[in-house]
Amino acid sequence: MSAHTSPAIELRGASKTFRTPSGGLHTAVRGLDLAVGRGEFVAVVGPTGCGKSTTLTLVSGLEEPSEGEVLVAGEPVDGVGDKVGFVFQQDATFPWRTVLSNVMAGPRFRGVPKAEARQKAREWLARVGLAAFEDRYPHQLSGGQRKRVALAATFVNDPEILLMDEPFSALDVQTRALMSDELLELWEGTGASVVFVTHDLEESIALADKVVVMTAGPATVKQVFDIDLPRPRKVESVRLEPRFIEIYREIWESLGEEVRITRERGAAHVA
Repeated sequence: MSAHTSPAIELRGASKTFRTPSGGLHTAVRGLDLAVGRGEFVAVVGPTGCGKSTTLTLVSGLEEPSEGEVLVAGEPVDGVGDKVGFVFQQDATFPWRTVLSNVMAGPRFRGVPKAEARQKAREWLARVGLAAFEDRYPHQLSGGQRKRVALAATFVNDPEILLMDEPFSALDVQTRALMSDELLELWEGTGASVVFVTHDLEESIALADKVVVMTAGPATVKQVFDIDLPRPRKVESVRLEPRFIEIYREIWESLGEEVRITRERGAAHVA
């Protein structure tokens, strides 16, 4: 299979074991098989602490698998590549830099000349509705505005792979819906492949082409659901569709079982 026909992301039997502070071993993911197609938006859901974020760190190259393989564009992942963008749950902006300087940072780091980096940064700030805020500092912005800066700072690098770890979880409900719509608008047409980790099943269905349900830890793929809702989508209106509700019930039947297992394990541990 050539790089052009291979999946954008592929995990083959990937496992990750960490040493705990007490000296024991903790397996976060085990025997994980997952493929993400080019230009595909895949959401990953699972119980709290099951290893969803570890999956992202393996794809990004921030962590190496203890066993198995992780491939991007058909090539084994070897360190953090410049084709990958990562949007974290916490704001990853530089507090001492202006909004414009934050968005310019990635292209400058990659060797883009200053004038070109500034132009590209301004284009993306305009796309996320922050053109008038380029001279502000992150602490002068709202939570939603800071998240827009993070999206602009990611998309300005033209990533082929976009990894998102609960990026909107700290936002209020209304801002979260607006940011979800904004993400879909920014993503459509880029050709980027997205892996989006979330605790919110509704969010995953509204955004994704596929929803991957992970088992209670150590995580592996339990089930993959195709989301046959047409695009383009508006998050608030798509949630009212009868088909959306059908899909939600179907996935929750699978996910709810893993959430119960995790809760029972926690209760047993306390007892």
